[in-house]
Amino acid sequence: MAADLSRRGLIGGAAGAALLLSGCGKSGEAGSTAPAKPRRGGTLKLGIVDGERSGNLDAHKPLGLGSTIRGFAMYAKLWEWDDTMQPKLALAESVEPNANASAWDIRLKPGLEFHNGKSITADDVLFSIRRITDPRLASPYGALVSPVDRDGVRKLDERTVRIPIREGRGFVALPETWTNFGGIVPVDYDPVTNPVGAGPYRIDKFEPGQRATFTRFDNYFKPNRPYPDALEILEFKDQTARSGALLAGQIDLANAILPEQAGLIRSDRRARILTSPTNGWQSFDMNTKDGPFADVRVRQAFRLLVDRDELVRRALQGEGRIANDLYAPQDPTFDRSIAQRRQDLDQAKSLLRQAGQEGLRTELVVGPANVAAALVLVEQAKQAGVEVKLRQVDAATFAGPARRDWQVSTGGTLGVPWLSTALHIDAPSAVANKTNFHDPRFTALFDQALAQPDLAARSELVHRMQRIQHDEGGLLIWGFANTLDGVGPRVGGITAERSHFPTWRFDRMWV
Repeated sequence: MAADLSRRGLIGGAAGAALLLSGCGKSGEAGSTAPAKPRRGGTLKLGIVDGERSGNLDAHKPLGLGSTIRGFAMYAKLWEWDDTMQPKLALAESVEPNANASAWDIRLKPGLEFHNGKSITADDVLFSIRRITDPRLASPYGALVSPVDRDGVRKLDERTVRIPIREGRGFVALPETWTNFGGIVPVDYDPVTNPVGAGPYRIDKFEPGQRATFTRFDNYFKPNRPYPDALEILEFKDQTARSGALLAGQIDLANAILPEQAGLIRSDRRARILTSPTNGWQSFDMNTKDGPFADVRVRQAFRLLVDRDELVRRALQGEGRIANDLYAPQDPTFDRSIAQRRQDLDQAKSLLRQAGQEGLRTELVVGPANVAAALVLVEQAKQAGVEVKLRQVDAATFAGPARRDWQVSTGGTLGVPWLSTALHIDAPSAVANKTNFHDPRFTALFDQALAQPDLAARSELVHRMQRIQHDEGGLLIWGFANTLDGVGPRVGGITAERSHFPTWRFDRMWV
């Protein structure tokens, strides 16, 4: 049953073999003074930088990064990400999809409790899935589980629910799409007046834009965890102030350090950098609907004019590795036989001539991030006779509806499994399809893959889709970026992962 999603217990472990984490540390970094074995007590302090400084405590509609991080402390889910970014069982004892994944029976572990002492039952699971998919809530993450027939979900017994998929369609991706923002909350939940969850910590005090304090939840579903008595999540205005606080011992952790800040911390013995080689990817997104990139030859040319090694070296300051225009290499369905694409300026120029686009001029729209990568691309494109003009926009514009009209723009996202990434990025009805990629062959194969619980059979379908993406898609995925986290000497239990959030594993660490 290791390769079969269609029976009870399949999703209890990683969908694929764990990937080795080699070279995750840097020589000369500060050592830890934390006890080697877990101990209880103390306060763990995490410093964050959040652009949305008002924030909230909503399990299903978090406002900004800080709210998402607080959610990892407050809310437990049916599944959680393992260290390789594959879903594994958490509150769920067993999960059994039917033969084509068009209905899922989910059974809770016995004896589960919320922070207020109430037992977690099937009614709470039904309430939670209906809430995140409620059009009145308008959660941006509700779209990820929109295939669920929210009116058809029902309780089979006090610990078991059945979740049907609309129109009887298969939806193998349910676990991975419901994981990040799928906190199970009680039927009387309110994020303001009753912010109750079942995570490792219960909220004590929340001061938007400043800090949130939490106390240990002693009846957490993982025995004897969490270890610290308390947790504090403190907000900083900028990376420099936060790095200073880490080095001064005012905080224990700083998530998602920028490479330029990482160098400062590495040179100081009072803290260390934890390097996690994730599958979060960086891209240039080409519009396949209109303009020059509607011609597949121009898209192929752009993929051949980039020097991926130089992009990783300069744009990521070496903190990452090259990619091959495909996402989710950690997924067990990933086709590793596709040859790595390399820079070939002669072939790029030839393709542009064939497309009548010799001497191409185009505009690259850049958001608040990835400016360094855009500047490198401008230089590389000149070598193929292509002039790229940059236009930087603010975060709201970059995420707005105009993004579907741009010729090419910077992109990228977290390294989650293949099906859920496609549902978000370039599959049929994708919620963020900036490339406007639509291919009838890809669509038919994708629908088949969503209804195929058998891993081997699904892999064959995904391999065919990845060939289409690699040859004709709109994504120029050039690199995978490491996640860099700052860690103070008191912290134990934190390790490098293929996930993006070692510093959010609040049930693992001790001080």
